[in-house]
Amino acid sequence: MKKVLVMTLLVLMLAVFAACGNNGDDAADNTLTIWCWDPAFNVFAMQEAAAIFQRANPDVEINIIEVDWYDIQTAIITAATANQLNTLPDIMLIQDNAFQMHVMSFPEVFIDLTDSGINFNEFATAKAGMSMVNGRNFGVPFDNGTTIGAFRTDILAQAGLTIDDFTDVTWNEFIDLGRIVLAETGMPMISTVAGGGDYINFMIQSAGASVFNPDGTPNIAGNPAIIEAVNIFQELVAAGVLLEVNNWDEYIGSFVNGTVAGTIAGCWILGSIQTATDQAGNWAVTNVPRLNIPSGTNYSNWGGSSWAVTSNAANPDLAIDFLNYTFAGSVELYDIILPAAGALSTWAPAAASVVYQEPQPFFGGQTVFSDIIRFSGNVPSVTTGVFFYEARDAIGFAVVNILGGADMTQELQAAQDQVLFQMGQ
Repeated sequence: MKKVLVMTLLVLMLAVFAACGNNGDDAADNTLTIWCWDPAFNVFAMQEAAAIFQRANPDVEINIIEVDWYDIQTAIITAATANQLNTLPDIMLIQDNAFQMHVMSFPEVFIDLTDSGINFNEFATAKAGMSMVNGRNFGVPFDNGTTIGAFRTDILAQAGLTIDDFTDVTWNEFIDLGRIVLAETGMPMISTVAGGGDYINFMIQSAGASVFNPDGTPNIAGNPAIIEAVNIFQELVAAGVLLEVNNWDEYIGSFVNGTVAGTIAGCWILGSIQTATDQAGNWAVTNVPRLNIPSGTNYSNWGGSSWAVTSNAANPDLAIDFLNYTFAGSVELYDIILPAAGALSTWAPAAASVVYQEPQPFFGGQTVFSDIIRFSGNVPSVTTGVFFYEARDAIGFAVVNILGGADMTQELQAAQDQVLFQMGQ
């Protein structure tokens, strides 16, 4: 029965994406099909990149299709498993923490970009390394994923607070402040998609801890940073300071529509925040709370993403030229997408842009981007692990059970056992 279900899913996914892939005809040689998610951030950035490229190459057609990250992952697995790579686009966006796993699991899907002419030395070393396997480059780095706290200053003011009250705080202090905001305004401070895996990971990373040991084995059961993070997460939910929602759209809606007072996420969230034009001038950005352990800091990285060229590209040289001309070659592009979407670059030439130093009216005149760059320089380095998302999901499942009353020690051990099983150990 399980085999029938798997094959049914494969057929459905192939049917959904088949029309989006290239069929090898001549027309496709001058057309690029691109998959990415998040209209306010990644899709917007790609639309601007397409416009810049088409000014110099007006005969090139660029089709940008919004595809959820989870659907992109499923499409990769489906296409590789069914040996139907022609269902894939020319270019697709891959989350950094999953990039190495997908290349190692399905090398036939990805084109090696090492000798493509793209200067990977112009990107931050750590960022470029996220899409490298065996010393070879498979992705063009895109966004900076530094974690930020972004809050409505008008709502904080109703509770007699300012953004400074939420700067350089511990999680216990944050919860106490969140209780004040909740009591005075009726609003939780923050929200997240139910499960907690992302929150636990960014919390422990802020303390220089990881769900993996340096040798790649999972480090979940008995990990002091994870135990502290899960305890904090439980308290956030119990206090009503953190609102759990069902999906990503509800999460975005919670702060755009004024259900919560702000959010903690990667700095790419600034694009979504700025879609709430009626809230212009009433937002501010600060660093994140720290765990109450000796290694705790107020800095973390939620994770970004990079662009991959697939082996289904009808014209790989065109796909590579496009990425080289734009995300690896255009200061103009980053000057456009930085203030509009908060798309901080990891490409060194863009860092000299005066936009980084400009006060941003939406954020009350704060020099948001230079502040985030300063935050990013303080993020502890950690071992991510090839099976990062498997570990994240296992921890998220454990958190759901713990919130439901299950024993934390047993649940974290079960999460570690699950990851070991997925690693084949």
